[in-house]
Amino acid sequence: MAEWQPVIGLEIHVQLKTRTKMFCACESGYGAEPNRRTCPVCLAHPGALPVPNGRAIEWTVKLGHALGCRIADRAVFARKNYFYPDLPKGYQISQYDQPLCLDGEFLVPGPESDARVGIVRAHLEEDAAKTIHVGGHGGRIGGAAHSNVDFNRGGTPLVEIVTQPDLHSAEDAVRFLRLLRQTIVETGISDAEMEKGTLRVDANVSVRPAGSDELRTRTEIKNMNSFTHIGRGIEAEVARQTEVWESGGEVVQQTYDFHVDTGTLTARRSKEEAEDYRYFPEPDLVPVEPTAELVERMRAELPELPGARIRRLEAELDFALAEGLVTNGRDALYEATPGERRAVANVVMNQLAGAGVDPASVDPAELGKLVEARERIPRKAFDEAIAHAGDPGFSADPYLAQETVSDVAELEPLVDRILAANPGQVEQYRGGKQGLLGFFVGQVMKETGGSADAKVVSELVRAKLG
Repeated sequence: MAEWQPVIGLEIHVQLKTRTKMFCACESGYGAEPNRRTCPVCLAHPGALPVPNGRAIEWTVKLGHALGCRIADRAVFARKNYFYPDLPKGYQISQYDQPLCLDGEFLVPGPESDARVGIVRAHLEEDAAKTIHVGGHGGRIGGAAHSNVDFNRGGTPLVEIVTQPDLHSAEDAVRFLRLLRQTIVETGISDAEMEKGTLRVDANVSVRPAGSDELRTRTEIKNMNSFTHIGRGIEAEVARQTEVWESGGEVVQQTYDFHVDTGTLTARRSKEEAEDYRYFPEPDLVPVEPTAELVERMRAELPELPGARIRRLEAELDFALAEGLVTNGRDALYEATPGERRAVANVVMNQLAGAGVDPASVDPAELGKLVEARERIPRKAFDEAIAHAGDPGFSADPYLAQETVSDVAELEPLVDRILAANPGQVEQYRGGKQGLLGFFVGQVMKETGGSADAKVVSELVRAKLG
């Protein structure tokens, strides 16, 4: 049977967190009562004229630099014509053949080497309103009793990033998206939260025989609201297309919805091409011609990018830890916390994250005290301290005062009592069921309220059971 290689390109929509909308003075943002943030411009009343948001243009240039793009000397807004209830004008103001940012390259560090993902373009447009399907499966139009439209989102500044088809697995796509999201967040232009819709991703997927460079018919997958779901959706579509080709069929260019609960795909419609939208220059807006001063100012505002930090931190940790810290926004706390580097990284990535503590709220000096003392204080005290590490005015000192019980003379009678009370488990352990060691240690920890030194207890149990 032939082997197949996935070919994946992504379209990423990023909602900018400007104070006002793209072409009017309506307040922009998430969470307001439906249809409260509207005006004649974003509702397309006759005679209302658009005025572009200068901050949105600046932030798009800034993002273009982060994506390694060339910033155009001249960009043109265009009308993208299509009918949908959430588009009151009957067209969307977007950019077509003259976008603001183009020909970029985004480096994605991997365990072995950097992957290079080409960026076709990053263009600025206005978002559509939000259609809410009532009564359908999973909030989708299929089977819905009716649909409501919330125009608050309509007209919000939106940047669309289009990649080259340079990704070849669901894992590669998700790794790229995690790094891209963190890059966007750190530029300060968007919260990029998929749950709120400020980051949305569509995947264009095709497959080809391994070793080939042809581009076969692609399909588009929509409505995936987490990185995990994106990965699963891509895998499902790759499997579907592979089966179609291997059975002698032809893949049809369509748009699909991915259903998370069943892992299946449903065809929505045939996929549109550019000519279907009848683009033409927006007659009510002049071209955008960013000055050299603006372009350089936006470049100078960029922080050290996440991809570069992964490689820098990898030198003192390993790739997996470095990538996890950076893409989860935890590396700033890691770098500010004193202590043995791997121990600090593990606490920041595992215990703190598991406790749901915001890393920005943690005092690095106090956390460093906990990391240094983690082997000396009871596990219960350490866990409680971690859970409260983000509290205002947190101090590690009360927790550091709680020393573990490590005196063998004090622990030995307790271990003897636990072993005597569990003869069946003792017999099973001696019969080769070594995993029961954790049971005995756990019983001792329970008796001591978590204050016993687990390492000492473990050694005592081993010695007594032979």
